[in-house]
Amino acid sequence: MKKFEFVDITTADVAFDACGRNLNELFANSALAMFEVMVDTKKVKSKVKRKVKVKGNDLQSLMFSWLNELLIFVDSENLAFSNFKTEIDEKNFTLNAVCKGEKINPKKHETRTAVKACTYHQMKIEKNKIWKARVILDI
Repeated sequence: MKKFEFVDITTADVAFDACGRNLNELFANSALAMFEVMVDTKKVKSKVKRKVKVKGNDLQSLMFSWLNELLIFVDSENLAFSNFKTEIDEKNFTLNAVCKGEKINPKKHETRTAVKACTYHQMKIEKNKIWKARVILDI
């Protein structure tokens, strides 16, 4: 199973489909996909740790809040993450996570495209055999 793949459905934004065996893995892989848009995540070491707590009204709003909350660390602390341990309470639509990464260094991390925000546009989260999410990022 691929963690994520980028899909070509929009010219002005970036879209990806993420997968997971459970919601925790789905949300972690979605965060990894978003950071892959910005940097080469394989080169991001687990030097700093940040805890994240978000709440939503449903899975889509939880994904929206999760990804946008992570972008705050990019903008305020110049951090990129490559390791995510997520715990989702599906009944209450809450997410607690520990994210590991390091300060973005353009010489080391091959900086790519800046992500402005996660959007609700065409967002889908569904489960068949595995969980899948479609997310469009505003760049």
